Amino acid sequence: MNDVIFIRHAETDMAGTFCGHSDPPINDRGRRQIQKLIGALNGEAIECVYTSDLARAVSTAEILSEAFGVPCIEKPNLREIYFGSWEGLTWDQIQDKDEDFARRWTEAYPNLPAQGGESFADFQARVSSEVAGIFNDTDWRQAAVVTHGGVMRVVLQSMCGLAEKEAWELTKPYCSFFKYSREVTR
Repeated sequence: MNDVIFIRHAETDMAGTFCGHSDPPINDRGRRQIQKLIGALNGEAIECVYTSDLARAVSTAEILSEAFGVPCIEKPNLREIYFGSWEGLTWDQIQDKDEDFARRWTEAYPNLPAQGGESFADFQARVSSEVAGIFNDTDWRQAAVVTHGGVMRVVLQSMCGLAEKEAWELTKPYCSFFKYSREVTR
């Protein structure tokens, strides 16, 4: 059996915006969150850490991999969804920019991408493929995956069967995590 602990990266100064592929570093509050995360995971037997290649995830993952003395492997397909022209904006700024499109987006979500952004179907396929590859790596029994809230929601909804609202609530806090176990044939 392989266990994967999915972890949302630590906080950045872009909290409250559509961060997507933007690449801000973690902030001081984020560094404190990582220390609490390490304490919460103290009893786990993590053998490797996979991470999105964005700075906020890499920083979180590197500190975690150092604490557990295990390798850290970057996987670009664990990135958050790309928000196109919405990158770095708050919801209020998006509505001010184009109120009609913002309304249509909320009504059609997840079937209408942000302007110039990645479609949810493409994002979901990218994440699902990468996560399947991680589970097929039989070199470990327990791994951590440091990624983003959107990636974690895809896993929670598609693999764990959670409703959208419940998945959203579980992934809102920075450095939140959940464990997923899957039987692997070797």
